[in-house]
Amino acid sequence: MVDDRLKDLRGPSRREFLRWAGTVAALLGVDRARFLNVIGETAGTANADVAACASTNLAFSLVGGNGGISNIRLIAPHVKVANGGNANAPFHAIGKAVAADGYDKPFMYAPESPWKNGKWKWSAFMAGTNETHTATPQTAATVATGTSMLAAISAIATTANPSLVPAIAINPVNFGTAPGSPAVASVNNAAGLVDLFNSAASRALLQADQNAALAEAYYKAFLNLNAAANRSSTVKQYGVGKVAMNLLGKNLAEQLRPTPADEAIFGLAAGAPTNVTEIVRAMITAVKAFRLGLTSHVVAPFYRDDPHGLFAGGDAGATTKAQMMGKYFDGLLQFASASPDPSCSSKTLADRIIITAHGDTPKSYNNRGGWPDGTTQNSNILLVMGNGFLRSGWFGDFDPAGNGSVAGWDRTTGAATPGAYNGADLGNSASAAALYAMARGDMRRVQDFYRGPALGDGVIVPQNL
Repeated sequence: MVDDRLKDLRGPSRREFLRWAGTVAALLGVDRARFLNVIGETAGTANADVAACASTNLAFSLVGGNGGISNIRLIAPHVKVANGGNANAPFHAIGKAVAADGYDKPFMYAPESPWKNGKWKWSAFMAGTNETHTATPQTAATVATGTSMLAAISAIATTANPSLVPAIAINPVNFGTAPGSPAVASVNNAAGLVDLFNSAASRALLQADQNAALAEAYYKAFLNLNAAANRSSTVKQYGVGKVAMNLLGKNLAEQLRPTPADEAIFGLAAGAPTNVTEIVRAMITAVKAFRLGLTSHVVAPFYRDDPHGLFAGGDAGATTKAQMMGKYFDGLLQFASASPDPSCSSKTLADRIIITAHGDTPKSYNNRGGWPDGTTQNSNILLVMGNGFLRSGWFGDFDPAGNGSVAGWDRTTGAATPGAYNGADLGNSASAAALYAMARGDMRRVQDFYRGPALGDGVIVPQNL
């Protein structure tokens, strides 16, 4: 029987109830169909309809401050650098890279590059300006003045598909602001993600006790979810606060914590560098949290190692680093592919995750000696795995001929535009492309944040919405 107190919930109250119900259902092992039936029976069809559909994607964002983003060029090299034959170029596989199949625009695979046989593809943008030696870069991830890409991604997710902890970030991070963006929950390392979810989830459930009538309604919904799980072991006399403490405090940590078996999928071996271990464990916990419907956006540091000496001993160090990157990005796709999408029983999280990667400086494109921080025309990059919502390949490029030059890209056709490079404007447009992927092709939602030139079908994949 529908409870009018739940049926009449609106705005934040409705979102809070759905976050609570979704979390309890996940922890009790209630499948999606039963969950929606219970919501429909206890809170009405409107709440069930809201809970049933995921109109946005999930995001995993990597922030490579202090030169960290430069490492990604080992697995996503500039096309003309990989093909250029310059032995002094900061790329470990000159003459060994191959053209990527199935891309919309030119893209080169290093021998170690991930996803060669998978559905995920990079959209690599020349975007933003060089911000050498900052741990919290912004220009390649800014949608408009005063609006950051990271915050806008979370705003898109929070409005359409609320979750228990909408946005979490491992410090240091400049999350920024955007209209409608949630407060970001910050932790100091990947292990802190588990503790954050424990405490935040418990607090969210306990808030229901502040309203006695709603607490009773929550409790009735819990009993229905418990019955749907066919479990007799849960003590019916639990109050809502005790439900939170027992279900979440005891169970959630173990469901989120990376295991040795998980780490093996990502190729994480004993003795791996700490920054690699942190990246892998953040990826694992993010996917597990997505699977439980606990968050929509996880932000993690990417190396932050300022690798000036990476090529000091030749190609060996860069090759080893590229191998590790290839393994853990492949592992992320494999792990997500084995994780059901909680919003759609016929899909996996591999169908719903997008990835962004930006940083302070990609470092020199044509000089490996001491791998200088400076970039041609003060340029920068933003990489996005848009999960089919963006054209793939390089947008803009670096041409090593002569003293080297950077090409931007046309916002309609995606074609390279040699000549003047406007990093700030291109950063806005590339960030808008990431928002388009997050919004699953809803350009109207992107326009809530972006005021730049329209993105054409040479950049985005139009959707019939």
